[in-house]
Amino acid sequence: MQNQPKKRILVAPLNWGLGHATRCIPLIHALVTHNFEPVLASDGAALKLLQKEFPDFKTVELPSYNITYAKKGQFFKLKMLQNSPKLVRAIKAEKKATKEIVEKHDIDGIISDNRLGVYSKHIPSVFVTHQLKVLSGNTTWLSTKMHQKIIKRFDECWVPDNIGEDNLSGALGHTSVVGIPVKYIGPLSRFKKINCPLKYELLVLLSGPEPQRTYLEDLLLKELKRFKGQLLFVKGIVDGESKASVIGTMTSYNFMTTDTLEKAVNESRIVLCRSGYTTVMDLAKLEKKAFFIPTPGQFEQEYIANRLTKLGQVPSCKQADFKVGMLDDVEHFSGLKPTDYVNNYKKLFSLFKSK
Repeated sequence: MQNQPKKRILVAPLNWGLGHATRCIPLIHALVTHNFEPVLASDGAALKLLQKEFPDFKTVELPSYNITYAKKGQFFKLKMLQNSPKLVRAIKAEKKATKEIVEKHDIDGIISDNRLGVYSKHIPSVFVTHQLKVLSGNTTWLSTKMHQKIIKRFDECWVPDNIGEDNLSGALGHTSVVGIPVKYIGPLSRFKKINCPLKYELLVLLSGPEPQRTYLEDLLLKELKRFKGQLLFVKGIVDGESKASVIGTMTSYNFMTTDTLEKAVNESRIVLCRSGYTTVMDLAKLEKKAFFIPTPGQFEQEYIANRLTKLGQVPSCKQADFKVGMLDDVEHFSGLKPTDYVNNYKKLFSLFKSK
């Protein structure tokens, strides 16, 4: 009796910073464990990261959204409106590309992490997001309605969080959606906690779209000149080979792959970073103390940072206000804690075996 061919699942994270791609890594490993064949699709830095993590897997390049951030946070919403026609064109191109990929690679199912046009009416399609509610100031009702309208084009929506009070996303991931099954699959992290001696007093972990990534890098390099202690600086630039550069007590890398970054975070006492949701899930898994600087004007990151600060877990501040002395505040906060959720991937992936 011959073995049944493995079902191919297209995994397509959004290229908006690295968080969407990195939180797909545990999903990709789980697919392999449960005898599926992942086909990976994205663009830009997210695609490069997946290719470095899974060099033997088939990868496909998708049309780029080419979304850029405003240089100043107060113009974030205006910049997003200006990007709207570009986004509409990208989604249209994405739908066309998805149809071709499904046919060419004989795809049996789709997992789209916030890629709005990567779905098919002919095979099971899943949308992964922690934002059932999309914050945009006084237009939150509209942005949420528009996002949920897109979500309903998929067969299921997976939220990487817990369903109860012990959750990480707060109001973002716990808003009712009518017309589509919403499944809370537990926090996703590619990392494991390792008991090891602390090597670094501070780990700076940069990520996110330009130009804000560069702005924060320049600010921190200037401000942290006065930092006392071993410092590891990961810039979040996925390009070429990443070699260590050492100046005084600071060691810097352009990027780190999962294994090296997992070790680095475990060896660090404090993590200074953006308050992106994937980063929050990773730091909770590793029970880390942190300091958050949300991307200026990005309502989601500002909400997460403010919520965790009010809960007494992680201090935070606006980008323009950061001073190195603020890191002392970390001692007065509890740090992030893991949840006991166990991902039931067999049950989750049964969607792809039912059709």
